[in-house]
Amino acid sequence: MVFGRGARLFAIVVTLVCVALVGPSAPGSDLISRPLPAGAVKAVVPNRVMTWNICNPCDVHNVDRAAEIATYAPQVIGLQEACVRDVERIREYLRSLYGLVYHVEYGSVLRSWGRCGGVPWSPGAFGQAVLSAAPMTDSVNTEYPDGGSEDRGYMAVTTLVGGQPVRVFNTHLAQRRQEAVRADQAGVLAADVARHDRAIVLGDFNAVPESPELTPIWALATDTDPQCRPSPVALCEPTTDWHSKFDYVFLRGMVPLKHRVRPTSYSDHHLLHTDLALQGTTV
Repeated sequence: MVFGRGARLFAIVVTLVCVALVGPSAPGSDLISRPLPAGAVKAVVPNRVMTWNICNPCDVHNVDRAAEIATYAPQVIGLQEACVRDVERIREYLRSLYGLVYHVEYGSVLRSWGRCGGVPWSPGAFGQAVLSAAPMTDSVNTEYPDGGSEDRGYMAVTTLVGGQPVRVFNTHLAQRRQEAVRADQAGVLAADVARHDRAIVLGDFNAVPESPELTPIWALATDTDPQCRPSPVALCEPTTDWHSKFDYVFLRGMVPLKHRVRPTSYSDHHLLHTDLALQGTTV
């Protein structure tokens, strides 16, 4: 009888460990590819960049996330709320299912078993990630001195957009109702962005355009949407399911050609991508 209880306990422990290793957002049906919609691009668009908060923890198939990215095939993608294991799967599906090959750099800021799976003594890494069709150099991962209610940070890489080197930043600022924390974070980020004549700043800023905490960023860059400015009367297209603009592609030393906001059923944030024209050659 003792052996029976011990065997059942062992089986439960093994099951829990297996679930943890797989992770909360990695369902087995990821192995089935999803056809792309009509009009999807056939290859990477060399002057296109995208930002997407992929939502975590969420019950989402990574193959569906990969299909969303493959539909628009940007040269560079900045992901927020990204678990390393999920990004690894997304990247593999982009390659094996859609023939899109991306390099990856991570900007993880915490290790979280609940969000990213793993095991209690070795949880998965969580934060930002950048995928680029071109190699990346000079990767930097900076955690903000004060993350607010959860660790937050930004990452930066140098890569090619439109065939020219560009400094790309990817960030996720503190959660809503933490304005003072976000203001400090934006100041830290702006100080690094200001060192570059040409930069792209991607991310989920958790603040609408007229929020005072975004002032340091607006002083250096413009939104990819020419109609969107730090004014309550500006015409800024919402990027979230709650009809707020929280997601940005800020541009410094570049001209936007066109941008698109695409709602998706796989996250509470929409996909935002933009095609760019570069000015000059200094990074």
